[in-house]
Amino acid sequence: MSPTVTKTALEGVVILEPAVFPDHRGHFFESFNLKDFEAALSVRPVFVQDSQSCSVRNVVRGIHFQRKAPQAKLVRAISGEIFDVVVDVRSESPRFGAWIGVHLSAANRRQIWIPEGFGHGFVSMTPTAEVLYKVTRLWDPTDEWCLKWDDPDMGIEWPLSGPAIVSARDASGMSLASLRAEGRHGPSEGSPNVQKG
Repeated sequence: MSPTVTKTALEGVVILEPAVFPDHRGHFFESFNLKDFEAALSVRPVFVQDSQSCSVRNVVRGIHFQRKAPQAKLVRAISGEIFDVVVDVRSESPRFGAWIGVHLSAANRRQIWIPEGFGHGFVSMTPTAEVLYKVTRLWDPTDEWCLKWDDPDMGIEWPLSGPAIVSARDASGMSLASLRAEGRHGPSEGSPNVQKG
């Protein structure tokens, strides 16, 4: 059965909610069905890598993206809850720098589909949260970029309950203004390429 699809303010970024079948034993749902996904979104992704992370409360990861080999992602929380953030990083987009945030949890079973051309990050809102990402291109450590998670130009409203826990790499991410300049003039010597943190 096709998932319920909810559009967001960012074109192409959608929230998916599966049909859940409970009974006296528990419940069952299809977290991914290629035929139903294609029918619902008119997109036929080829996933080449599944990645999984576990984060304690107030860990912020992101905002990550690849430029030469951009990835589309299907993201869900398989335990706990996260506030998932998507940022438009397409240099030609009239909505460049715009962001949305969505609560994903094991309880609500929501997933978010993030097409190519968007940055991604999240904050863990529970003692621990495990997140599963299905991606359409392999992770390339030479092509991972990172926007600074708390850049005031983006103004992301992170629902933190304490100080953010951020890797050194993510803390030194580039500003939105720098990325905008890169888009206009091409990459410069020493542009930040940030590996997973």
